[in-house]
Amino acid sequence: MRREFATGWDGWLDDRYRGFPSGHDPMPANAIGGRGWYPADGAMALPLLSMSLPDFDANAAAMMDLLAAEGGLIAPHAKTPMSVDLARRLEEAGAWGATVADARQASVMLEGGLQRILLANGVGGRGGARRLARLMRHHRRAELHVFVDSAVAVRELAAAWAAEAAIAGTMPPLGLLAELGTGRGGLRTDGAAAELVGEVLALDPQGGLFLSGVAAYEGAATVADGAQSLMRVDALMQRMAALHAAIRSRTGPAQPLILTAGGSLWFDRVLEILAPVAAADGRTRLILRSGAVFFHDHGVYERGLAAMAARGALSAGSFSPALRLWAEVLSCPEPGLAVCGLGMRDAASDQGLPVPLHVWRGGERLARAGGIALEKFNDQHGFLSVAPGSPLRVGDVLEFGLSHPCTNLDRHALVWCLDGDGRVAAALPTSFG
Repeated sequence: MRREFATGWDGWLDDRYRGFPSGHDPMPANAIGGRGWYPADGAMALPLLSMSLPDFDANAAAMMDLLAAEGGLIAPHAKTPMSVDLARRLEEAGAWGATVADARQASVMLEGGLQRILLANGVGGRGGARRLARLMRHHRRAELHVFVDSAVAVRELAAAWAAEAAIAGTMPPLGLLAELGTGRGGLRTDGAAAELVGEVLALDPQGGLFLSGVAAYEGAATVADGAQSLMRVDALMQRMAALHAAIRSRTGPAQPLILTAGGSLWFDRVLEILAPVAAADGRTRLILRSGAVFFHDHGVYERGLAAMAARGALSAGSFSPALRLWAEVLSCPEPGLAVCGLGMRDAASDQGLPVPLHVWRGGERLARAGGIALEKFNDQHGFLSVAPGSPLRVGDVLEFGLSHPCTNLDRHALVWCLDGDGRVAAALPTSFG
């Protein structure tokens, strides 16, 4: 079923936003749909970033179906698009809540109406604890869980919650997730994990903080060698299962607990090892935090999900790239070289350069972009190698796939959402700050 896109943003669009047609009068964002705007015909200001709504929705449906079959939930990581509209859209599709990386991101999601949040990071010491407590004083109906990996963090959060409760009278409960880790944050040894669990369980139950489960980020365990990465990821998941069992032995069977892990490259191993643990317990929710999977890409996640399919976790074609970058050819100064208006201010290169997919001329697709490769960037220009016989010429529009949605999206204050015909259906603001 086709789902319309209704954004809660009531802002106005003008030439401050990439993509807005030059010379057009400013207009409200909610009046964009139905005008037939089309990135491929050159009328919109290029470069711009677009997202296919049908592909995004199909990816969401595929992920929710997988989780329903495997016995997991998901709180998609909001840092990927930093969009309240998309976080709500994913909740409507079946997501448990949203994940954030810091208190500012939590504030954006909470102010946007989301109520269940995983803060998948430590907040630091006294300053971070106080900022989080001040935020949550204004969101007393929210359910928030935060990573902790030190006694210092636990004590500072407890003190901050007590200080704000003295002002406000009440504070929302705060779930503390004992974070295991390697390569990034997180408790490194079983002994340190046991000590931290004891620290949290010793807190005054009237103080609002409680032990809510175990967390990890398996992506930090990976190395260059794929087989070694698999062993390291599985070992971290086994550590999570063991700590969960230790916590359950101390809390008794009634307390709800959370197990949370899962980026967008190894969530199959998370489900394989931890879904049976949660199911056998009966009072534990397994919550993935994958975010980029809903956008997919033509690079790092395409390769990662191919590896996952090779492990037997997915069928080929389960997810489709939803994002595109669009730019026009500005110069063909010498044989074998073309220069387009797409630079490092518009696209990321941390996980590989954008990939030319198609050539468009006058709104018509000429061909797949065979024999054309983006070789390097500077601020505003992309340098393309062009094979002999290529039809590419000045004024053509190039459609690019990208690698790593997170670092491409955060370059754009606006994402143009396209319908199944490639026409603009909505203008989606981002909140990267």
